[in-house]
Amino acid sequence: MRVWIAAALVLTGCSPSATPESKTTLEQAAIARAVVRDPATATADGLYARAGDRLCITGERIGMFVDYGDDIGCSGRGRFTRDGEALRVDLGDGCTFEAAFDGDHVRLPGALPAACKRLCTRRASLAGFEVDRLSDSGSEATALRDPKGRQLCG
Repeated sequence: MRVWIAAALVLTGCSPSATPESKTTLEQAAIARAVVRDPATATADGLYARAGDRLCITGERIGMFVDYGDDIGCSGRGRFTRDGEALRVDLGDGCTFEAAFDGDHVRLPGALPAACKRLCTRRASLAGFEVDRLSDSGSEATALRDPKGRQLCG
């Protein structure tokens, strides 16, 4: 009996596992069947959100805010350039960073330059900000306003 268990464990250890190539193939198949957007060709324009976080992109403009209530939050707007799956964001006065874009999601890095702190009140931060696409409508993105009523992408 122990021999069978040992043989089963050895064979289990020899089974093929997911490789980067199989992940790429799976991703390519999903793109080909329009299950997911192709990040290489997807336009970034649109409105993105998750919980109380919002982000808009129109043309070269980008704006975002987080709102935790009680005047705790962040709000910023600026410009960006795209390089493949990276958005190089400049919110002014030294707040520049690279965000990840995969066609349907935008994710900011977990650590941002100290200059970005000026966009936030009290203990809020944009670090780790992540949102999902709600719409690819430019007019909806242009209409986005932060909690203080400032237009972010218009």
